[in-house]
Amino acid sequence: MMIDLKNLTIEKAHKSLTNKEYSCRELAQAYLDIIKEKNTELNAYLEIFDDVLAQADEAQEMFDRGEAVLLTGIPFSVKDNILFEGHIASAGSNILKNYTASYDSTVIKDLKKAGAVFLGRTNMDEFAMGSSTETSAYGITRNPIDLTRVPGGSSGGAAASLAGDMTLVSLGTETCGSVREPAAFCGLVGLKPTYGAISRYGIIAMGNSLDQVSQFGKTVRDAEIVFESLSRYDKYDSTSIKDELRKEMKNKSMGSAGKKIGIPWHLFEDGVEDVIMENFKASVEKFKNAGYEIVEIDLPYSKYSLAAYYIIMPAEVSTNLSRFDGVRYGTRVEGDNIWEMFKKTRLAGFGEEARRRIILGTYVLSHGYYDAYYNKAWKVRHALEREIENAFTKVDFILTPTVPVLPFKIGEKMSDPVSMYLCDIFSAPANLTGIPAIALPSGYTETGLPMSIQFMAPHFREDMLFDIGKKFESLR
Repeated sequence: MMIDLKNLTIEKAHKSLTNKEYSCRELAQAYLDIIKEKNTELNAYLEIFDDVLAQADEAQEMFDRGEAVLLTGIPFSVKDNILFEGHIASAGSNILKNYTASYDSTVIKDLKKAGAVFLGRTNMDEFAMGSSTETSAYGITRNPIDLTRVPGGSSGGAAASLAGDMTLVSLGTETCGSVREPAAFCGLVGLKPTYGAISRYGIIAMGNSLDQVSQFGKTVRDAEIVFESLSRYDKYDSTSIKDELRKEMKNKSMGSAGKKIGIPWHLFEDGVEDVIMENFKASVEKFKNAGYEIVEIDLPYSKYSLAAYYIIMPAEVSTNLSRFDGVRYGTRVEGDNIWEMFKKTRLAGFGEEARRRIILGTYVLSHGYYDAYYNKAWKVRHALEREIENAFTKVDFILTPTVPVLPFKIGEKMSDPVSMYLCDIFSAPANLTGIPAIALPSGYTETGLPMSIQFMAPHFREDMLFDIGKKFESLR
């Protein structure tokens, strides 16, 4: 039978699978057929797993035994930096082109237990460094909405796989906007959870204090289902938050009516495209008309968040990527001695953007610059944490555009790294402070390009984000 993949949701698929309108195998095959048709052009997937139908048959057995849960038989795509035992995890880099994961990340383990079906691994900016999926060693990914434009990054392949109807759900990772920005560019919902809510165990690290597993959905409810399935304490992840502390952090904001939206208008004075600003103001009006109170708030430190991020993140990149030396695993280029081997391996293995950030990170951590740059950035980060915490004593949500620009043309910003970095300007506060944020589709331009708004909420108040996200879906 023909399955309407474009309008399919997790709950619709689960109901159809339960009612035997189609089987798990038929659902998986429908996505495989679309992948075969579209992926050569989009380059969203780097690999399609050869056991997809076998996975689907195992999921069907769970239905037949009455053991199925909401995610049983649901097709997923997985970003190339999430370890999946027996499969390559290259993080979009030549230096790991032959690295095969020896164990499953915690999120993969949990989804396997639920009976999810994994279709393949998706393209990404090298080591998650980029906002366009143009820095991948394995070619660019195109935006399914407009093939001349980028899908965003670094989780651009994951976003394109979902926007192109080549999966039902997609897992990405966020360090600074790497799910919210592609969600905005591809017309999707993108959730950045509270730092420590979902396990980072088995994720190839870029910036340890920032990286998070995050998810894309076509609807808020789909993002909510995946979050509820993956959010838990994990003893294998030293940054995972224990249950007692989760409750304590969540209870700080309990009792709120959830009707007061704070907007830092001063952050939008420059750099936001006119059409994005018009769409944002129209979205605000919809909330006003729906009975929400709109409050102007002042976040003076937030304007420094991107600058602080681009000191802290490269410093962590410099440390994390030092392990890729050609000795233990990954690519190796031989030399006359070990130092020459290190140099040749890294020059051949790392792309331009990775090398740029490694050099920058090494610089800010070097003697004489550590206090001037790195320590100062951390002071800004702590000031920002206090600022955001104080803001949530006055409002329930903070609302901004998700990104300041429309999806840009392929190649348009590659020669201007700073312009590319500025795409993250509204993402950085949530990543630096660890609070949850959600990107929501907010309309289309006359030429069909998607636009997006984002809400931020207090720690572990993803439930508030899902509630207001669903409300916004009903207002569109």
